[in-house]
Amino acid sequence: MASSEQQQQQARGVMEQIEKLSLEQIRQVKEQVDSEVSLLQDSITNIRTAASRFEAASKAVNNLSTHPPGKSLLVPLTASLYVPGMLANVDKLLIDVGTGYYVEKTMDAAKDYCERKINFLKANHDKLLEVAAEKSNIADQVSMVMQAKLKQSLGSK
Repeated sequence: MASSEQQQQQARGVMEQIEKLSLEQIRQVKEQVDSEVSLLQDSITNIRTAASRFEAASKAVNNLSTHPPGKSLLVPLTASLYVPGMLANVDKLLIDVGTGYYVEKTMDAAKDYCERKINFLKANHDKLLEVAAEKSNIADQVSMVMQAKLKQSLGSK
């Protein structure tokens, strides 16, 4: 709880500093915070996409483990192009670990790899959600300060 109170005190201190800025400076801070929020939202979307791909890969590995060797199946070359193939060995799989590198793993190791990646991405997703919520809150506070400054400047004219 102490860290939460410290964060609130820091946020109040930052807002006090922002209130001292000119309207143009506040507008620039608002644009910067909005761009950070947008970047975080893009990152959250990318992490969701990656996690769903790993979940699909995990389902495919689980599905593959139920098929006997010698079974014919369709092998995806792209998202819309499939070629017929024959399942030769279900004990060893080639896993794409990124940037064009593939690693041979056993069925259990492949399942474990997918699960670890999914858990890692979900943990990062949760952390990013928290940061995005904080940044969004800051953006709202900066907007309120900017509106108050605008009203104050219009009222003094």
